[in-house]
Amino acid sequence: MSPTISPSVFTPIEVTPTPVPRLELISGHDRACLAAKVAADNKGKDILVLDLRGLTPMFDYFVLSTGSSRRQVHTIVEETDAALRNVGDTRMSVEGYDTSKWIVQDYGDVLTHTFDPDTRDYYKLEVLWADAKRIDWEREFDPESIAQDAAELADEDDDELDEVDLEDEDEDELGEAK
Repeated sequence: MSPTISPSVFTPIEVTPTPVPRLELISGHDRACLAAKVAADNKGKDILVLDLRGLTPMFDYFVLSTGSSRRQVHTIVEETDAALRNVGDTRMSVEGYDTSKWIVQDYGDVLTHTFDPDTRDYYKLEVLWADAKRIDWEREFDPESIAQDAAELADEDDDELDEVDLEDEDEDELGEAK
């Protein structure tokens, strides 16, 4: 026989979830330029940032880069993800990681495409999206501005979390006001 719990012994507790503040990100343009810079720092080749606003409602920027080996392609992908996480972005999905021929990372408004040389040459996304404006990411990339924006956003996020913590202190463990 399994033990029974009498209603007088078990009293359900109502739990109120803690609100999580929404983190505002730096602009898609700046995140695309940051992704391009990370690819360059990791010896990526033929790096392009395409501005697709006005051409498709699905995303705003493509970042295209080529790695010369499987290891280099993976490094570019992982380092890009780490850099974008550091400024508050979250990768929504990643495709092609296992085969490492063409890895796509989806950050909502920014998509990064990291290819091996043969796959990049075969698909030629820059030709397919020839109407897209090419961003001069090396000229427009401003790491100090990105770092400052990320720090300000982190401070705002911390302030919001502090407010949530203070509100929680006004309730006891059962969620009742003190």
